Amino acid sequence: MNKRLTRSRTDVILGGVCSGLANYLGIDPVFVRIFFILVGVFGGFAGLLYLILWVVMPQEDAVESGGTFSNRAQQVGTEFGRAVSKPNPAAAVYIGVGLILAGLFAFLRSLNIEWLQWLDGRLVWPLILIVGGGFLLYNAFKEK
Repeated sequence: MNKRLTRSRTDVILGGVCSGLANYLGIDPVFVRIFFILVGVFGGFAGLLYLILWVVMPQEDAVESGGTFSNRAQQVGTEFGRAVSKPNPAAAVYIGVGLILAGLFAFLRSLNIEWLQWLDGRLVWPLILIVGGGFLLYNAFKEK
């Protein structure tokens, strides 16, 4: 059976993208959500990446309709409106963690303390990639 990259319908905070990626990779969705938070705090392009994946990834159990980009974007707009009008309570937790991390990061960088230079993006991104890759390998070998 071929795995298919789809957005989750059941474990949804905003659009089901993180849950869908986690199901595809065989990991806990919390780790994917934390990854998106870290990308947002240290890189700033997490929102755009999430939006692109939301439009590109079909929902699980959705009938392949071969819809156009405008149809998919309209569907995402409808889902976003639903998510904003009735937000998932867990969304506040992830947003709160992201805001605290962003504030802590900005505060520590503003101190200009010599030993905190590791907060520079040149070192943080490689560390995030190494830890993320190691985690994926650990999960892959654990399943065998």
